[in-house]
Amino acid sequence: MMVLITYDVNVTTSSGKKRLRKVAKHCQDYGQRVQNSVFECLLDPTQFAELKHRLEKTIDPNTDSLRYYFLGSNWKGRVEHYGVKNTYDPEGVLIIDE
Repeated sequence: MMVLITYDVNVTTSSGKKRLRKVAKHCQDYGQRVQNSVFECLLDPTQFAELKHRLEKTIDPNTDSLRYYFLGSNWKGRVEHYGVKNTYDPEGVLIIDE
């Protein structure tokens, strides 16, 4: 299933900046950044549960927030891109250029 994860972490303190880096790292481990605080993650239910647990353990619920948007398995028909950044296909071929 495709899950869009967005977050807002309060960075007015050094601990907030640290939480922001951790949240971004957790999301990068499971998906692709598509905006500053937005990740597209192609996950199975177990992966989603693991990521959700890691994220919710990291943030401060009194100052930060997370949002999960479930696009399901038919996500390609629900995502439209316009603008400068190139889109990607998480189910496509991965090419690593060294």
